[in-house]
Amino acid sequence: MRVGLRAVRDAKGDAKGDVSPANPEKDCQDGRCGLIKRPGDLYEVLAFHLDRVLGLNRSLPAVARRFSSHLLPYSYTDGTLRPIIWWAPDLQHLEDANNDQNSCALGWLQYQEMLQPHRPMLVARDAPCSSIPHSEWSRLALFDFLLQVHDRLDRYCCGFQPDPSEPCVEEMLHEKCRNPAELVLVHILVRRSAPSRLVFIDNAGRPQHPEEKLNFRLLQGIDSFPAVAVATLRSGRLQSLLLESLRLDQELWESQGGAEGLRPLLRTIDRRAQILLRHIQEHNLTVFEESPH
Repeated sequence: MRVGLRAVRDAKGDAKGDVSPANPEKDCQDGRCGLIKRPGDLYEVLAFHLDRVLGLNRSLPAVARRFSSHLLPYSYTDGTLRPIIWWAPDLQHLEDANNDQNSCALGWLQYQEMLQPHRPMLVARDAPCSSIPHSEWSRLALFDFLLQVHDRLDRYCCGFQPDPSEPCVEEMLHEKCRNPAELVLVHILVRRSAPSRLVFIDNAGRPQHPEEKLNFRLLQGIDSFPAVAVATLRSGRLQSLLLESLRLDQELWESQGGAEGLRPLLRTIDRRAQILLRHIQEHNLTVFEESPH
């Protein structure tokens, strides 16, 4: 549910009442809106902190909050903690109603072709998503692997054997893995103000995804990774940096039982980080410095 955001107190420090905004659409266009998501999406807040700790800066700000406004349905105000994500007013969506969750339409085979280091420049200019440089896909692959977000690059679960209860099986998507030409990427989004930078949305991922089923298809075609992020993974400080960052969201921190409650989750991410570092080493992959801008 998209909602307007208002200061709890005015400039004088007096409490403000709960009133419907006079022009909600303008408020959203001015960047004063957020999306309240399901309680099950709470890991999106962790994903936001991971994004910032690694220096990727591609996820939209996310916090965990309880809501009490009488303008909301009861299911939103029953005391359950929910994530709220900042609503970016200039996300670019395709005109196609069947594919409006993308800024550009990209199939798996096109994506893999685009990642080839020596592709002809003519193809590059004409290809879908050609405004997005290689480095962006590297950031996305690293982020999605650590969180095991399959929806963007592998919504069909082609990179692991899914359980029968998985949506990709129930919706008969997994069957399409036999024909790579049918596979498409989703949630590939940019902002109009920055068309060469990906925006990562729906980042809850799979904290409980078993290690023996890690989806390495998310890394396919990627030959280099951002140096700052890789250095952080190598530093041995990933868990402590995440704890330091997560502590800032007091509601999330307390709901998860503080550092002790969060540690199992952070250990899982750290373990995936070590597996990713091993993958980089075994395949002689490189790192790249951020371009100054």
